[in-house]
Amino acid sequence: MGTENALYTILVEKIKQDALVLPTLPKIALKVRESADDPDVNLAQMSEIISHDPALSLGMIKVANSPLLGRAVKVETVNQAVTRIGLRQIKSIATAMAIEQVFVSKNKIVAMYLKKSWEKTIDVASVAIALMTFYKQKNKHSSLSLDELTLAALVHSIGVLPILTEAENHPDVFANPTFLQQAIVKLSSNIGAEVTKAWGFSDQFIELVKSWSDLTMLPEEVHYIDFIRAGAIANDIFKNESTCKVLIKSYVDKGLIPDIEFMQSDEFLSTVADVKQMF
Repeated sequence: MGTENALYTILVEKIKQDALVLPTLPKIALKVRESADDPDVNLAQMSEIISHDPALSLGMIKVANSPLLGRAVKVETVNQAVTRIGLRQIKSIATAMAIEQVFVSKNKIVAMYLKKSWEKTIDVASVAIALMTFYKQKNKHSSLSLDELTLAALVHSIGVLPILTEAENHPDVFANPTFLQQAIVKLSSNIGAEVTKAWGFSDQFIELVKSWSDLTMLPEEVHYIDFIRAGAIANDIFKNESTCKVLIKSYVDKGLIPDIEFMQSDEFLSTVADVKQMF
């Protein structure tokens, strides 16, 4: 238990001293984000930037051809993909795709934990995105953006990464996954906020990462946090059954979902499966 307490103490102290080593966003994502913010950039220029990264190029084509975009004609080039997706969405999608690249480690045990964490993130994100897809169909004038939700859902648990990286220096911790999970639950939200802050994300994203798991905060209006929490409920991340029931009922009351059984319906689960094909 001494080693476990030591890890927790070290993490807390490094957070206080702003000394925790944070992951860096891949250069291609930074380049895309910077270019997307340039009012003079055009589709051809963005396609050229993306084309320099084979993985991102393939990812963009995959997204453009996904069932979620619902187009019969398949695209085959980056330029066609960027044109279909649009400049506004490219920034979030490219960043979201690049995030997977930071969930890696040369340490086999750490790599295993990171892989599981990323898979869980994809599960949560797929439910959240599917929910918003249905929500937007009935609320076409909503200011909520599907591409912003996609990015938010994929960064909501980014705080796990520095914790696992730090835990790599304390191998005994991995023999007690219960403690490691407790450390993640207690610290990952605040650490995740620091990561997104370091990456230059907006205050909205930083606050979302920091507070999505704080169930004392319940937005009155439909919010990105609602979709992410619904994804967490669908994937058994929130363990208190009564809390989950209260949240689901609030989503029905706010019009986020039509009824409490909606997320178990074949239609919804089929859409979730379609969303997963993007990742």
